[in-house]
Amino acid sequence: MIGRLNHVAIATSDLKSAAARYSQVLATPEQVSEPAALPDHGVTTVFVNTGNTKLELLEPLGDNSPIWGFLGKNPDGGLHHLCFEVDDIAAAVAKLKAEGARVLGEPKIGAHGLPVVFVHPKDMGGVLIELEEVSKA
Repeated sequence: MIGRLNHVAIATSDLKSAAARYSQVLATPEQVSEPAALPDHGVTTVFVNTGNTKLELLEPLGDNSPIWGFLGKNPDGGLHHLCFEVDDIAAAVAKLKAEGARVLGEPKIGAHGLPVVFVHPKDMGGVLIELEEVSKA
């Protein structure tokens, strides 16, 4: 069902510093995107293109951001989730639910302008999984 690894998400309380660190140490400035606010998800993101996948740096956006809970438990930040591509998000959600996995909410548009949905970490070996539908274009 899953396709390639789209990105690895890393939560941080200081997006500007994290983006600068990746830009200076592990990537070139051209590989690091500008920050993008995603109010529907409660985050601001920066993507680091590694060539074969991306790193998504996440910072909470607003008081109700789901990232606050993660940073409360991990004040230095850390690995937040893995995102895999799927051909058909509706079919993926149906299969997950049929197998007893807890899908968190309904699919909504994510950072790449494509539908995404999350799967509860307790059903995936302790790892929060995001599924992103691949572009049909």
